[in-house]
Amino acid sequence: MRILAVIPARAGSKGIPNKNIRIIGGKPLIYYSINNAISSKYITDTVVTTDSDAVRIIATQMGASVRWRDERLCRDEVTLDAVIDDAVDRSVDWDYVVTMQPTSPTLSVDTLDRAIAYAIENDLDTLISAINAPHLSWGVKDGKKVPNYKERLNRQYLPPNYLETGAFVVSKASVVTEKTRIGQKVDVFEVPENESVDVDNFQDLMVVAASLNQKKVAIYVNGNNQRGTGHIYRALEIADEFFSKPDIYYDSNQTDPAVFGKTTHTLIPVNGIAELFDRCREKQYDILINDILSTSIDYMIGLRSVLPKARIVNFEDDGEGVMKADLVFNALYSKSDLPQVRAGEKYYIAGKTFLMYNPIPIREKVERVLVTFGGADPRNYTDRILAIISRPEYSNVQFTVVLGRAKQNVDQLMKYNELPNIEVFHDVANMPELMTKCDMALTSRGRTGYELAILGIPTIAMAQNEREERHGFVSNENGFTYIGLDPADEIIESNLRMYLELSRSSRQHFQDTMLKHDLKGGRRRVMGLIENL
Repeated sequence: MRILAVIPARAGSKGIPNKNIRIIGGKPLIYYSINNAISSKYITDTVVTTDSDAVRIIATQMGASVRWRDERLCRDEVTLDAVIDDAVDRSVDWDYVVTMQPTSPTLSVDTLDRAIAYAIENDLDTLISAINAPHLSWGVKDGKKVPNYKERLNRQYLPPNYLETGAFVVSKASVVTEKTRIGQKVDVFEVPENESVDVDNFQDLMVVAASLNQKKVAIYVNGNNQRGTGHIYRALEIADEFFSKPDIYYDSNQTDPAVFGKTTHTLIPVNGIAELFDRCREKQYDILINDILSTSIDYMIGLRSVLPKARIVNFEDDGEGVMKADLVFNALYSKSDLPQVRAGEKYYIAGKTFLMYNPIPIREKVERVLVTFGGADPRNYTDRILAIISRPEYSNVQFTVVLGRAKQNVDQLMKYNELPNIEVFHDVANMPELMTKCDMALTSRGRTGYELAILGIPTIAMAQNEREERHGFVSNENGFTYIGLDPADEIIESNLRMYLELSRSSRQHFQDTMLKHDLKGGRRRVMGLIENL
């Protein structure tokens, strides 16, 4: 079977000067259609019809034939049918002629081949690329604007509405003339939305550039009661920053998918590192992000072997694996001597909702206290503090207690809601709203400390483990009162009593110290560095 691809590419684009040879995604625009035609398993010959020397050179260098277009076929009023017909060598017994516009660079060769196969299998005269775009629309009838629909429905319930994309027209050679490429038996072939862009104006050009420069991203993250769930929250925040849906992997032996909460991101369980490596070898990501605590040299070498061209980014990693990473963010640590490590609070990624809140006003006295120890609270600080504040001497103070998604013995702790001055919540979505109603807080030395600092809430902090003892930001010098790892109940209570009696000016000083740090700008800084890898 002989199938000819004809790519029309004249020089005289007026809307976008030199459109067909503009460099997009590192290649001339026309490169993509020529490459698809040459790479197709069905197309046997490719010809570019043009009046441009630059296009001729590009096509020739790529291995396509060139049909020099006569001036009479370059006029604005000349139809594409006549141009295509002129490019078809009638001395060859062609079966099909495929018109491929150079203005559809996002089209994949897989979609092109499936369309050609569909045309052949169904013995079609013509197959036109299209996108199904049902919308409520209006037309004109008898000089009046009238709806093109019978009933107003949500988009997903509207009947199909196929719009031609211009990516390709597959025609039997016998129906191609200077007047038409459309035969009697016609169908449309639906192309994916991300492959449907036609470059007609500069806005389209920007969309295509973004699409062609889009990187394939994967995130590997784990979280549980012992490891904590801050990794999960951060991974989901990072995933939202890309203009695509990254593949988010987690080890099913370490992470309960429930800790991800309600998300429409793509979550992929793997049974150990070997399966993760197999997936990565198959997908060949451009960027892989690890948020799994410390990485080992062996793990990173293995990852490099299956993703030799990828950029690898690690978060909160103080293991030996940092030596093999392209970029490491350790927001919880104050400094690092390694050039690939960005350390300090300026690289903290705040949750989106926290960016919308202003610092709390400092009231004359403490009226409400927040108690929250992250997603897991492995040392059960919450249990100990609830036992303290449930005593009668604290009945005149309101307490808001938040239990994280991975906290154990939740049912037992929820019983403290029976006390009039204590409210216990589990796995809340409105954390900044609860925080801003409080005058002070007790928390651990992780992610929550940064959130409290954004809101300027005076805070008593304690470490959950030896790793948290090394976290630098949640410290006395930054406006917190840090009381160490596993402090005795009497130390916790004495500091709580002190805070309850502190003057407004003393608590204002704590807040002023916290607010000296630009914690809201960390997301922008982190993503800027990742995107520029």
